[in-house]
Order: sequence, then structure tokens, then C-alpha cells
Amino acid sequence: MGQLQLWLSALEMGCFFGLLALAYYLVLVGAGFFNFAIGPYAMVGGLCTSYLVIHEDVNVWAAAGVAVLVAAALAVITELAVVRQVQRRSGRGELPALVAVAAVLFAIQQLGGYLFGYTTLPGQNLLTFDPVAIGDIVVPPSAVLLLSFTVVAFAAAALWIRYTRTGRLLRAVGDSTHAAGLLGLPVNRVRLIAFLVSGLLAGITGLLFAPKAGVSSLSGLSWALSGFLAMVVGGTGSVWAPLVGGLLLGLVEVFVPYYFGGQSHVYGLLLVALLFFAFKPSGLFVRRIRA
Repeated sequence: MGQLQLWLSALEMGCFFGLLALAYYLVLVGAGFFNFAIGPYAMVGGLCTSYLVIHEDVNVWAAAGVAVLVAAALAVITELAVVRQVQRRSGRGELPALVAVAAVLFAIQQLGGYLFGYTTLPGQNLLTFDPVAIGDIVVPPSAVLLLSFTVVAFAAAALWIRYTRTGRLLRAVGDSTHAAGLLGLPVNRVRLIAFLVSGLLAGITGLLFAPKAGVSSLSGLSWALSGFLAMVVGGTGSVWAPLVGGLLLGLVEVFVPYYFGGQSHVYGLLLVALLFFAFKPSGLFVRRIRA
């Protein structure tokens, strides 16, 4: 594999991590909460699509639609039945809700294994066409879709948050949930929208990335950690910050094992996490809270 092809692979990984981080970002901005079930939502998007196509002979677009709706439904259930209920009973405490969401993460993984099996399934391409050759780089259809969706998703999120009423409400609630409630803003509705959009985004991201490496019921945890780390690295100062964090992690994921071999990328990601938690815990882009 040539160097340029490696750069393409790093770009694919970076976009995947960045999209997962964007899903984290939307919930954090709109609900002030780290939703660690983002990875399992993405896993469901990819795994459900592959299972329906391979075992039930469902059209790939119909299967993808069902899978994304299931991921979105899981996100809504997480907010309504878990996070909101636990926070209400614990006086809006963060730790009990985080523990509850961690339980949701493993519950979705186990449910995915029970329903779709525990073996790794190949991802499904929504579009099939000949790979695009650009010089020495060969870009497969899955990469074209993933890269294109990344640009569209981040641009749409930036425009939505900046220029729409719902986006402005999202930022207002994220700045201070308590103040937003005192001002009479629809806090619960905004939180629900944040979870719903993040679930849709994660589901689409999972099914678009699955053709690159396959997907199994155990993918959720590793994807959740990768997306969270990408958000930590990028920070929350801009909608585009998660993408920057994701691209940096993509470089580590691809080039560290290329030069050092084996599972060295795991240690590379761990080193990045330690460095940022120790010296730059707010990430590269720091969010400014409006007074």
C-alpha cells in the first residue's frame, strides 16, 4: 500500500471518528451530557443493515432506513427512559446518569448480539460503482460516500446551530440548562431533539463506515471510546472541532501501526488521551460560554 493510499485510509478513519464526535457534541451542547451510547447507536446502524440484507434479503436502502430509525429510537429511549428519569431522581446529578448510560451501552451491545449474532458481518454499500482513481490513489465507493457525508453533515450542523431557531435554543440550553428553564425555554424538548439528531447521525455513520472493516455487536464500545476521544481532542469551541480531533486520531490510527507494527495504534491513542487529559483537557478549541 502506497503512502497516498495510507493518507486516504487515515482520512476515512478521521471522518468516521469526527462524525461520532459530532454526535457526542450535539448532545453535550444541547443537553450538557456525555452520551456514551453513541458507539452502540452506530453499531446498530451498521449491524442491523448488514443483517437485514444478508439474512433477510431486504433491499439495502430499505435496510439502511430501518437501521437508522432503530438507532434514532434507541437514542430517544435513552433520553426519555434512562437519562431524564435518573437525573430527576438524583437531583439532576451527572454521575448516576453517566453510570446508567454506561449500562445502556452494554445492554445495546448484548441486545445486538442476541438479535443479529455475535459474528462480524461485512458492511453494505449503499451505492455500487467502479472505484475512482485519482493518480496513485484508488477511492472505493464506501470512501466516497463517507467523505461526502462528512462534509454535508458538518456543514448542515454548523448552519443548523448558527441560523435556525432550534439551533439557537440548543446552544442556549447547553450554555445553562438551569437558566434556560428559568427563562421558560423548552429544555426537555431541546434535549430530546439533541438525542434524536445524534442517534440519526450515529446510525448513518455506522452503516457508512461498516464496509471498511465490517461490524459486530462488540464494535459499539470501541467506537464509543474513539468518538469520545476525538471530541476531547478537538474540544467544543466549534462545530468543526470534533472533525479536527477525529482527523488527528485517524492519523494515529493508520500511521502508528504502519511504522511500529502490531497493536501499537492502541498505545498511540492512549498516549494522545493522556497528553490531552493532562495538558489540554478542554481540547484544541475551547467553547466560550455567553454571559
